[in-house]
Amino acid sequence: MGEMITFASNGGSAPGYVAKPESGTGKGVVVIQEWWGLNDHIKDVTDRFAREGFVALAPDLYHGEVTEEPDEAGKKLMAMDMERAEKDLRGAIDHLQQETGGAVGTVGFCMGGALSLFAACKNGEKVGACVDFYGGHPNVSYDWDSLRAPVLGLWAEHDDFVNPNIPTYEEALKQRGKSYEFHTYPGTHHGFFNDANPGVHDPDAAADAWQKVLAFYRQHL
Repeated sequence: MGEMITFASNGGSAPGYVAKPESGTGKGVVVIQEWWGLNDHIKDVTDRFAREGFVALAPDLYHGEVTEEPDEAGKKLMAMDMERAEKDLRGAIDHLQQETGGAVGTVGFCMGGALSLFAACKNGEKVGACVDFYGGHPNVSYDWDSLRAPVLGLWAEHDDFVNPNIPTYEEALKQRGKSYEFHTYPGTHHGFFNDANPGVHDPDAAADAWQKVLAFYRQHL
């Protein structure tokens, strides 16, 4: 449904996968990859947003590299150049803003969930709604004071990687009077939305989370 494109990023260019609705126009959503890279699952999620009427862009933060091996994915996560990632995310947001004419949404999964929140903090009013699916990255810090977007956090009950951070997020958001909604899905594990990973995918939780995301974007974008 979609196609690979290049978009402007800090005076250069970055690759990404874009999908548009049949109408050709809609609200913009930046879809941010897991630690595996811009794989078929993330492209499929991007297509799903397009079928719901959004113009969706998934920036390729690994610039062409994809892996299915957890050890290699972990190394790529740790080796990520955060400065370049921030510029690529900013470029993706700017590209969608120019295309759609309004504030955009961000959504990410695992590593991408952390980067969704990171991008929302970095881009102020350009981001109209931020969704974080069980986001975590040890090298990401958040400028909470600069956050303007409401946040939807979707968590798994069993997630030792992410869950210790949730109280810190909630306290930071509460202290600053930021708008947020957090939902934890009982019995689920990290990655429950990923239907390409049957070991952790939870169809019921994923379906409910998807409807929450769509409603959240339709309310705020």
